[in-house]
Amino acid sequence: MFGPYARQRLFLNIPVLFLILFFVVPLIALVVLSFWQTENYKIIREWSLLNYATLATETAYVTFFFRSLLMALGVSVFLVLVSWPIAYFIVRYGGRYKLILSLLLVIPFLSGEVLRLIALQGILGPAGLVNGAFIRMGMAPLRFIMYSNAASFIAFVYLYLPLVVTTIYLSLLNFDFRLTSAASACGAGRMRVFMEIVWPLNLSGTIIGFLLSFIPTLSASLVPRFLGGPDGTLYGMSMAQQFGESGTWALGAAMGVVLFVFSVIALVVLSLGVNLRRTGFTGMGRQ
Repeated sequence: MFGPYARQRLFLNIPVLFLILFFVVPLIALVVLSFWQTENYKIIREWSLLNYATLATETAYVTFFFRSLLMALGVSVFLVLVSWPIAYFIVRYGGRYKLILSLLLVIPFLSGEVLRLIALQGILGPAGLVNGAFIRMGMAPLRFIMYSNAASFIAFVYLYLPLVVTTIYLSLLNFDFRLTSAASACGAGRMRVFMEIVWPLNLSGTIIGFLLSFIPTLSASLVPRFLGGPDGTLYGMSMAQQFGESGTWALGAAMGVVLFVFSVIALVVLSLGVNLRRTGFTGMGRQ
């Protein structure tokens, strides 16, 4: 019925059409809405830069953004530092249990994010497991953990650690460790082998893992709502409030556009640091 070329075009057009309908069109609508205004839960179709001026001048929104940016950077860097030893251990010493160990990382995703955050409340709360253990040992409870930026940081690490470990694990899985053996045989120390061979050749996986934690942390709304407390409001939580309690949808749309643009900039900047040939990519399939 269809020739090979027609079938190929069909398979290509389906995902393109999907992206246009469910990504490009909503994004265009969001951008248009960001230039309008909302008053008393009604949209006023008058083009203006007032929403962006508000985001750039209002101290609260600037504070929320930079607080989220610092949180996202801190969480992502910490996750990369923690995930590398875990992924390296699984690949090098997991043996026949490598698959089982990697599948264990997926277990937290068998429950919803809200349920996992509620579980963290039960662990970190004033009467939670951690403080309960301190009280039993005759120590004062750690009240600063719950409803603070520290609690949000712990939650982000808990939520996104499996993602970052998995991306680095998949990168290392295709890495030829005979290169490290050859370098060691030539007299290179462990640190030099890691910094000059293992790290550069797996940099793409590391950057992907960094972005998989950085972008959702930057736009997160549930974590600060459940664990952040009054001084832990992040940019994503404030944006969600514009579409909910506040009803200022146009301002929320402008906040969404700012997050999207900043995420694209972060993606472009980080991708510039990846040397595809050094990471093993040649652009040519195996013959």
